[in-house]
Amino acid sequence: MPTITQQLETAFRAAIKAAFDLDAAPLIGASQNEKFGDYQSNAAMGLAKVVSDKTGQKTSPRQVAEQIVAKLELGDLIEGKPTIAGPGFINVKLSPTWLSTFAKTQATDTRLGIPLATSREKVVVDYSGPNIAKQMHVGHLRSTIIGDALANVIDALGQEVIRQSHIGDWGTQFGMLISFLALESQKQGSGNDQTVAIEDLESFYRDAKKRFDSDPDFQNTSRQAVVALQANEPNVKLLWLAIVQETRKHYLPIYRDLGVSLTEANERGESFYNNFLPDIVRELREKNIAVESEGAIVVKVPGFESPLIIQKSDGGYLYGTTDLAAVRYRVGTIGAKRIIYTHDSRQQQHFAQVFWTAREAGWADGVSLEFAPFGTMLGADGKPFKTRSGDTVKLKDLLDEAEERGYQLARQKDDDRVAKLREKGEAVVPFPEEQLKAIGRAIGIGGVKYSDLSKDRVSDYFFSWDTMLSTVGNSAPYLQYAYARIRSIFRKGGETQVDASAITLDSPFEQSLAKHIARFGETVDAVATELKPHLLCAFLYELATRFSSFYENCPVLQSEGSTKASRLAICDLTAKVMAKGLDLLGIEHPEQM
Repeated sequence: MPTITQQLETAFRAAIKAAFDLDAAPLIGASQNEKFGDYQSNAAMGLAKVVSDKTGQKTSPRQVAEQIVAKLELGDLIEGKPTIAGPGFINVKLSPTWLSTFAKTQATDTRLGIPLATSREKVVVDYSGPNIAKQMHVGHLRSTIIGDALANVIDALGQEVIRQSHIGDWGTQFGMLISFLALESQKQGSGNDQTVAIEDLESFYRDAKKRFDSDPDFQNTSRQAVVALQANEPNVKLLWLAIVQETRKHYLPIYRDLGVSLTEANERGESFYNNFLPDIVRELREKNIAVESEGAIVVKVPGFESPLIIQKSDGGYLYGTTDLAAVRYRVGTIGAKRIIYTHDSRQQQHFAQVFWTAREAGWADGVSLEFAPFGTMLGADGKPFKTRSGDTVKLKDLLDEAEERGYQLARQKDDDRVAKLREKGEAVVPFPEEQLKAIGRAIGIGGVKYSDLSKDRVSDYFFSWDTMLSTVGNSAPYLQYAYARIRSIFRKGGETQVDASAITLDSPFEQSLAKHIARFGETVDAVATELKPHLLCAFLYELATRFSSFYENCPVLQSEGSTKASRLAICDLTAKVMAKGLDLLGIEHPEQM
């Protein structure tokens, strides 16, 4: 079903065409102040000069707005007539009757009003990208959950989403790691073909580096191992693969804990693109895009003082070369029409140079290359989030603590629930331990994810357990409790049947809630366009707030007949939209809390 914005855009575009014979964007958006209307067109300001130039007569934005309104045909979609405010803002107010019909349709729509893309395209979302032989730390959190949320949203719009985790599984450091693993295997008598388990990746990497820095013979062995790895020598390749597989045992469970969709099948490591790198350099040189500079091969990108180095003087390749190979592969082989990267904002220059080079080489013709940078997670001291000892926080440790804190909160809330009901003389039993743990996991992990996703990704934010696990304000627990509260209405009333066709919007609180629910589809569309999950978070928080006002002012179970049927249907629609929104963010929503 088309969103309200799409319907208004169609009508306004037709009015502009009829008034001025121009095809111009209507610039439709939700009104900032509802007393003026529900939606607003800002097209008149930009059109005034165009119309003046076309007619040879000076035309003010307000005059343009008046002519647009004169040609505007909105039928029963709006209440009253469009109004013009200020220099030429055109405001419209939705008709409660039309809105009621829209709500009925949305309630029976399996997509809940999320528009379906007019043309299905392949969209690659590049995110997470852990490094092999190292544990994931909090620095991987934002890329992982922002990227996954964007992939979920774009997928919901009907695009063919290809999730990609560009893992760091290649490079000279692997000679050191392979050689060290071989020594450890020999110590335990397993030989090179049967490797030992790596219990602690951090210790393994640290011990290997210590050996490399202090032992010249080991350095030489490590360099030979790199050559053997690049030559695909079987025993060395086996050791390399063992390190990769051992690392997966550490980070794949983290993805499961986070509710992230990445699997081993989504991985495209640096090793995957390694054989493509010589051709990347050769083709860029043949096209005179890359040149030699002080023995290295570089691309001098306009606007940047430092060039993009694609091959070092010793013949080695860099991240930029691999990223270019990834672009060429994703476009040429996969057929992607849009490629999105979610990485640290400090990579801004890197991706700008890679994108320019790819376009200049003709590897991204007709393809949208987009960088969705994010800021830093800060501690209470305003510095990058660390442990008390100053070490980098392991992501697994953070998530384990989140689950424990969530469990303690769930137990406390359940104890309070039981105590209150028993005071009233009601027979009640506590939630089973298994259910409390499941609720605690949803609260804890959801709190960590939502606290991040609810911030504009480009900004830094302060890490705070109190904020992210608060049951009031803009937090995951608040939304989760709001959802569970709605579902409890049906359990309490023994209601199992909902009739969407019964929806009527007589109360202003009903209208306010339905009006906001109607914006779900356009909000999801905006997230996919602007690559900002916090827009969906803001929508869900406002949804919970408006539902609370509706529930306080419009009795549901205490009402009767058609009024009760309508309000139950509104409650059900609210819960469905809340659940779908949280699903897109990758956040669980227990039925009971």
